[in-house]
Amino acid sequence: MLRLRHLCQFLLVSVAAFSASLCLGATEANLATEAELDSVKGLGPASTARILQAREQSPFKDWADFLRRVKGFKGSSAARLSEAGLTVNGQPFKAPGQAKAAP
Repeated sequence: MLRLRHLCQFLLVSVAAFSASLCLGATEANLATEAELDSVKGLGPASTARILQAREQSPFKDWADFLRRVKGFKGSSAARLSEAGLTVNGQPFKAPGQAKAAP
């Protein structure tokens, strides 16, 4: 009986850890669905619609391209979205002049 209890606890913890890892994953602006974009903190239906509309023309090359083509976003909002998990071409937002982290 004790083994079964430990097994159930292990499974519960494993499922919780897996779910948490999914929540912390990045959301790629070029691939995300409407629902995935809406789940990014700081994005709502109107901003998501603008992203999807701009993306229909062509994928975003980088954050500068994203900011140029999607109205209503500036560097400060891009930084917040990036912190919330949004990426463009797999890259987080880096402010112009921001130094790259040393390896």
